[in-house]
Amino acid sequence: MAKQGPYPQTDRDLIRRVERSAGSRAGYKQLVRELGLGGGRERRLLLEQLARITARGELVKINNEQWSMPSAIPAKTARAPRHLAVAPLENRATRDRLLAGKLDLHRDGYGFVRPNGSTNRDDDLFIPPNEINGAMQGDEVLVDEAPPGRDGRRSGRIARVLTRRNPTVVGIFHYAKSSSRRAVWDNAPLFHGNYITPLDERMTQPILIPDGMEMPATPQLTTHRVLGEEAQTQQAHWFDESKLDPLEGIAVDVEVTDFPSAGRPAKGRVLEILGPPDAFGVDVEIIIRKHHLPHVFPANVLAEATESAALPIADEEGRRRDFRGLNIVTIDGETARDFDDAVLVTPMPSGNWELQVHIADVSHYVRPGTALDLEARLRGNSVYFPDRAIPMLPNTLSSGMCSLRPDEDRLVLSCIMEVDARGEVLGYEICEGVIRSARRMTYTQIQSVLDGDSSTREQFADLVPEFERMYELALKLNAKRKRRGSIDFDLPEPVILFNPDGDMHAIVRSERGWSHRLIEEFMLSANECVATWIESQVVPSIYRIHETPDPKRIVDFEETASQFGYSLGFSSLPVKRIQTRGDRRNVRGTDRKAQTHEIPESIPVTPQMYQKLTARIAGKPEERILAYLMLRSLKQARYSEKNVGHFALASPSYTHFTSPIRRYPDLIVHRLLRALLDSGADPVGGAILSDAPQPWSSEARKRSMETANKEAAENDAQAPIPEAELDAIASECSQTERRAADAERELIEWKKIKFMQDRVGEDFQAVVLSCTKYGFFVELDDLFIEGLVPLTSLVDDRYSFRDTDRQIVGDRNGRVFKMGMRVHVLLDRIDRQQRRLQFALVPSEDDPTAIKPRKKSKTAASPEGDRPHSSPNRSGKKKSKGKTKTKVRTRDKKAKGKRK
Repeated sequence: MAKQGPYPQTDRDLIRRVERSAGSRAGYKQLVRELGLGGGRERRLLLEQLARITARGELVKINNEQWSMPSAIPAKTARAPRHLAVAPLENRATRDRLLAGKLDLHRDGYGFVRPNGSTNRDDDLFIPPNEINGAMQGDEVLVDEAPPGRDGRRSGRIARVLTRRNPTVVGIFHYAKSSSRRAVWDNAPLFHGNYITPLDERMTQPILIPDGMEMPATPQLTTHRVLGEEAQTQQAHWFDESKLDPLEGIAVDVEVTDFPSAGRPAKGRVLEILGPPDAFGVDVEIIIRKHHLPHVFPANVLAEATESAALPIADEEGRRRDFRGLNIVTIDGETARDFDDAVLVTPMPSGNWELQVHIADVSHYVRPGTALDLEARLRGNSVYFPDRAIPMLPNTLSSGMCSLRPDEDRLVLSCIMEVDARGEVLGYEICEGVIRSARRMTYTQIQSVLDGDSSTREQFADLVPEFERMYELALKLNAKRKRRGSIDFDLPEPVILFNPDGDMHAIVRSERGWSHRLIEEFMLSANECVATWIESQVVPSIYRIHETPDPKRIVDFEETASQFGYSLGFSSLPVKRIQTRGDRRNVRGTDRKAQTHEIPESIPVTPQMYQKLTARIAGKPEERILAYLMLRSLKQARYSEKNVGHFALASPSYTHFTSPIRRYPDLIVHRLLRALLDSGADPVGGAILSDAPQPWSSEARKRSMETANKEAAENDAQAPIPEAELDAIASECSQTERRAADAERELIEWKKIKFMQDRVGEDFQAVVLSCTKYGFFVELDDLFIEGLVPLTSLVDDRYSFRDTDRQIVGDRNGRVFKMGMRVHVLLDRIDRQQRRLQFALVPSEDDPTAIKPRKKSKTAASPEGDRPHSSPNRSGKKKSKGKTKTKVRTRDKKAKGKRK
């Protein structure tokens, strides 16, 4: 095959090249030869591109150096590469039933695979424990889907692992001990050697560490990451041959050298020693490695960043608009180090307002295809922890030349908007500019000015009129969004406070005053203008979308909200009645009628419905519960090359433009803007009015949006960035965003556990958040800490979960536990393995049906022990609870007999 053009090529071209190859498959060396690739960088780009396409399921990796079209895999002969160690496809597999997706395991051994490209949970395939076939959490797998069962649930077996997502696993190291071998992995054959127990509870099997692999090799031997100073320090500290078991109970990061298969555990070697899991700062290091967050910049990336930061600004001054000399300010938190947005509000002669939003022009310094760009794409975004951050870009740029520091010239991309007295955007202009920030302000300072603090107003007397105009305009923009139907969930978020020694001393509610909200309003307006302008150019772009909720989730929310006397406003929900083939098959030859199921049809839900309900529950005791349930009913926002609007913001066109220092999609949008401006596109945009038709409320708007997406796809050849590439970037960035959110959330929960470890036995006022078949979850007042009250701890009666109204009810006394109910609980124990707090109810003197907490036996474990349902009595004495256990077991046996 002849060489066809230079590299890099688009994903679409590469897929076509594989498809045209003999047998619709191509090898790595073949592609290198046909594409005429030179050095290592181009070859690395090719491998990364192939990995992205494989992750989406558009190609299948059939061995170490060969890729194939999914339709070209012979079902009877396809086998996994030797290093993947998974079972081959059975003869019963067919091409039509093969689906690629990501495996999400449960700690009980089963899993689910969501097919690539799907955002609907109903599409997930259930994978039984015996059909996992050596796959691990997060792996990209090929599933052989089974015929649907009677219940209609989709299921299947993992036929092959396409891409391993766990090259490293973080866990606790243990030396080989005969007494503990079988306890760790009861179903496994007897094994010999050291092992780690993964800290991810979804990985239920240990990883064996062969002799000689216990201590890390030199940093240069690893291919998965560059070891930082903290890891090397830990290695030097723990490499002490005088200790008998120096690594016992220590958190380590392990490189998997042999992946698991049926009946054979994974093997690995210690890559990094992190330290004792409870030591200061080790929790952050564990989370970083558990979620595979790139956290150390390679040397070539740092070199490129330094070289790029040295680009002279003077070379750009002649072709950019000069905003220097204006009272442009940055407004950020006290601890912020990178300032990527600056604002200015000025009155216009017409009585309208001019809003200037200036964003650091990161695209000038980070060029496509460079090592710096590839590293930024790999990270996808910056990750923020309570006491540190992992930046997307090296500090030379993120806190240096790309940060809008006061009194320093900086390059920006600007959105200049004209806003009328009702907050409507009458027009806007996109341009490249140069600014010099007049002042670096903090949210606290701005809030003090708005609150009328005399000393702060005196300190910034020359800028007080500017801030007052900002506040006035922000109120108008916010009122416009409310008219349009934008949903504003003002839910409290926990903030962890540290003392000067670095120890955590409090968890408080985050403050969100108008100093924060005015910046939010300005950024929302700029993002919307940029999205609308790019869409008007009819070229492929990347959007921030938020799709309409699934009908089933709306129905579930309506059922729960009705218990509190609320509704989104539907007089009736449209449903359709269906009969499954299994139901019809069960009644064949009988007089019975097949069972009919009601499922929700398309529901005409709008953002205004959510907005009105949010206003109705504001300040009510049930606000926390219902707002949480409303959030659960909505889909997650994500990035996409197809514009379908942003439901929660009630915006027909929205993107991310304002944070290119910490989000890769914003950097892509900046590249699109600059390319379009350089090509001569008109930088001026028209009005964006709140009464414009929206995609969820107008069929005409939906059709016009579909037409616009189709036209943009047709212009793909002339587009600055091909649509296929934008699709890949959108998918990757959505995944890295979820990864960062999961890591941040898990660390916060970890910090909460550590904060509560000295408060076992204390009692708290709480509210019931949700009820499940194994207990109910409560949230402590003012602490934003959640925990479980297990059903088995309620010993005064036999309690069961009632699915119809999601309540827990006592069989004899009729006592009910439901969402929103106030309860008095004490912290019973801490389950460190699952990182969960367990509470018990405190008896109430004025309630004769109140539950008396179960008393501890003499052998009860410590608060951090393994006894699942022990709780201290108020006197501190310990008594046997054998009788209680006997009664519970007898009752359970009787119940089981009845069920049989």
